[in-house]
Parts: sequence; structure tokens; C-alpha cells
Amino acid sequence: MTAVPLLDVRGLTVEFATRRGVVQAVREIDIQVAKGETLGIVGESGSGKSVTSYAVMRILDRAGRIANGSVVFSGVALHDATERQMCDVRGREISMIFQNPRAALNPIRRVGHQIEDVLRQHAQAGSFDMRAKAIDALRQVRIANPEERYDAYPFELSGGMCQRVVIALALACRPKLLIADEPTTGLDATTQKAVMELIVELTRERGMSTILITHDLGLAAASCDRVVVMEKGRVVETAASRDIFDHPAHAYTRKLMRATPRPGIGLRDLLPAGAEAQPIQHSEPGAPLLSVKDLVKEYARKPASLFARFSKTARAAAAVPFRAVDALSFEIRRGESLGLVGESGCGKSTTSMMLMRLLDSTAGSIIFDGQDIGAIPARAFAQHPLRPRIQMVFQDPTDSLNPRYTAARAIADPLLRFGGPMTAAAVRARCEELAATVGLPLDLLDRFPHQLSGGQKARVGIARAIALKPDLVVLDEPTAALDVSVQALVLNLLADLKASLGMSYLFVSHDLHVVRLICDRVIVMKGGRIVEQGSPAEVLDHPQADYTRELIAALPKAPARD
Repeated sequence: MTAVPLLDVRGLTVEFATRRGVVQAVREIDIQVAKGETLGIVGESGSGKSVTSYAVMRILDRAGRIANGSVVFSGVALHDATERQMCDVRGREISMIFQNPRAALNPIRRVGHQIEDVLRQHAQAGSFDMRAKAIDALRQVRIANPEERYDAYPFELSGGMCQRVVIALALACRPKLLIADEPTTGLDATTQKAVMELIVELTRERGMSTILITHDLGLAAASCDRVVVMEKGRVVETAASRDIFDHPAHAYTRKLMRATPRPGIGLRDLLPAGAEAQPIQHSEPGAPLLSVKDLVKEYARKPASLFARFSKTARAAAAVPFRAVDALSFEIRRGESLGLVGESGCGKSTTSMMLMRLLDSTAGSIIFDGQDIGAIPARAFAQHPLRPRIQMVFQDPTDSLNPRYTAARAIADPLLRFGGPMTAAAVRARCEELAATVGLPLDLLDRFPHQLSGGQKARVGIARAIALKPDLVVLDEPTAALDVSVQALVLNLLADLKASLGMSYLFVSHDLHVVRLICDRVIVMKGGRIVEQGSPAEVLDHPQADYTRELIAALPKAPARD
């Protein structure tokens, strides 16, 4: 890089004071970003990606500090800047899109007012044009009906819509540098593509520089000019995105590439080179275990506003219920893994909640092992004899664990509730057996969730789900929040457990590459209906429905090879 960079980070070291002493989260890293360049920073959790961006923005928590090095932005030494100077820089010169859009938005303020707060903070608008500029910011991020969305609260918007609002907040003051921290994590393929295209288009239109922080090497390769790979707080490789993808030089980069799901590979191929693993045992699915027939879930509509209640048109529209799941019919056979895919709002989670009997259906039947469990109220099913035979692994391994329970207590929970009389020693022995089954070290059983990594918490959730040897496990995006190498281990674990215990899976996911690897059949949903189903090869290699083709086209693609 010959020209003077817009952002120049040299020898940056960031330390955190902990109960066990000082920990260096970032160690002597050098990163430069040119004007108009998009730089990707990739690495697994704990590699220092986000800490680096927080140091640039000077938003480290009280325990953290810049111990050494320099951060120079547009000729200004940010590492020595006062808090007052940084308040002028943040938002106006450097903006950030945070990983969780709902957490980044104030839940009790309308989204339009939150954009106005940013404009007011940096004197970008007066009282006479504040609303118009906020609405225009929403319009620029392609939000339909921005005048109506201006008055919406975050909980009234989808995840993709909240992400667009966060982008509008970040770009409201036309900054020179945009830092996007995992902006597409948890989003479906089409929404992810739309969000990334929006970020790229808007930054190019305005001549901005961008830092994209992600653990998805394919996304970085497809969206960035250069890529920085970080491991354990250090930069291990920096190169053009095409070179990183085609010719990774560092062993850690090669490990990330190997663990990234893609067409043409198997589950065992994701594991690190040299890892010992027996071939996955495949067996023919048996008789139907679960049969769903004409399943429907409707919700009453609410008037858009207080004034809409007095409108005949609005009252008539509100009288027609919203159908989230519309006449769904399918079956899951014994020992089979069925994938359920589709974009946000298509009805995947609603369907899985009804199958788990956490939500009552409006119509239709759910036949589990010959009994219509759909006729049993959700409230009553919690104590039903069939409850232990249907278990769930939730999307967020952190939120699904009681923070006051140790890993052993979390795993033991279903045993204590449904396992019958057991001595404390027997419960502990079973917990240790389950921990060994899912590859969780026994010395971690007495730790609390905040003392475990994401992959370790995911293993606790899986151990808890299989504690009662269920017939059916509903897996709701079980690897969405995991690094690719941890995801590879968890997916292989799930495949081995299914083969050894003879369980059936309903695998709910937005990642088509993962679904291809783990599922025997795939169902594609849109608008509460099934638009296509079949084997992974049939659906993903030879899609018949236009919507399926849209999902496949939205997957990140690496730069073309010469």
C-alpha cells in the first residue's frame, strides 16, 4: 500500500484486567485501510477481531485499554484523543454496524427518533428538517414505506429490517469509514445477500472505506478487496481476497478454509487434517415417526395505529387473520434427518414450535408415533408421557442455558424432571456419560455458562437434548452462532449421535451448505407453504421452484479462479 492510508494501525496491543491477571486480547497488530477500500478481518471467536474495532472506536469497556501502539485516522491520532474528540469522530467520521441489531437499537424508542438522535448529536439537521432526513435515511437503505417505518419500534420489525435500520443509523452522517461487525450473522441467505449488496453499494456511492468483520471466509472473499486473518490476537496473514481463497499461506487460514461447508465435500472433510474419524454410518430410514397433515397457524392482526381502528378499511383488513403456516404436510421417518429451510418469516420456527408442542396450532394434525399430539394443548403437553421423546436444541446456546446452572445441572435437568427416581451419584454418572458422548471435557461440568466457549455451550445443549434418549430432536439453527471449525465438530457429532442412537432430526437452518451435509431430505418453505422438497441433490443441485433458485443464487460466492 503506497498511498497514505485512511486508517493506519501500528503495533496495537490491547489488554484487559481480569481476576486472573492481565490478558492481552490483541498483540502488536498492523492493519491499514486505504480510501475507498473494503478490508475483511476474519477469524474465530476470541481471535481479537471485535476488540480491534472497539479499540479503533475507543469503546473498550473499563477493564480494557490500549497498552501499546498507535491508531491514526485521517491524520488524527485516535489513541491519544480525548473522549470529547472521540464523540465528534464516532458517527460522523467513523460509524459501526454492530453484530446484534436488536441489541443495538433502543427497544422503547421509535426507529425514526433514534436516527434523529444521531443527526442531532452531530448537528446534521435542524428541527425543521429532522424528520425528513430520518425518513430519507430509511429510504436509502431500501426500507419500504419509510414514512410508516419511521414510527415503528424495533420489536415490530424483522431481523433483516432491524439490520437495515442499524445501517441507516451508521450512514446517517455520511462517515468516511464504516466498520461492520458480523452484519449478516443469523440472517437467511437472501437477506444476507441484500444486506451485503446494500452495504457495498452505499459505501461505493459515497466513496467510503469499509472494514467487514466476519468468521465467514467465503463472505469475506466475495465482498472484500483484501483480507486480514487473525488468530489468538495476532495477524497471521494479509493478502488480496482472491489469493486468500485460492492460495492460503498460513496453516490457520487453511484450517478455516477446510472447515467451511461448500459443495462437493462431506462432513468428515470439514475436520482438521489428520483428525481421526470413522466413516459415518448411514442406514435406510424406517417407518414414519412424525406425520404432519394440513397444519395451520393463524394470528389475529392488530391495527397499525390507534387511528386505524376507526377506519373501515383497516378494521376489515384486521379482521382477516395472518396465516403464518398454511396447510403444511410432511413426514419424518425413523432415523431420518429432515432439513427445513427458507428465509426469515417463512414459518420455520413457528412450525418447529408447534411440533415441540410449545405452541398450539389453529388446524391440522401432528401424529407422533401413532398419536395425535396436536390435539393435546401445549400447556398440558409439558407433563405428557410423550414429552421426553421429543427434545430440542435451541439456536442460541447462551440464551438457552440457565446462567445459574452449572453445565452438569443443565444436562441433568431433563433427568431430574422425567428420568424417574435417581440417586445423586447416578445423575452425576449419567451427566459424565453424556458429556463424554458429546465430547465435553469432564472438568468443565462444574463451570457456569459464562465460563464456557460457544462450542462448549453448544455441546451442553446437545447433551441435555439427548439425555432421555429421544426419538426426535428438533435442531433450530444449532450452529448459526458458531465458528466454522467448531461448527464442523458439532455437525460431525450430530451425525454420529443420529447413527448410534437411531434418532430422527428436524434440522431448521438457513445455511444450505450445512443442510446438504447433514440432511437426508430437504423442505423449502416460503410464506408458510412448502414450495419444494426432495433429496439434497434434487433440491439444491436441480431446483425446480424459482424461490429455491433464488436461495441458492444468494449464497456467497468466492472470486472466480483464473
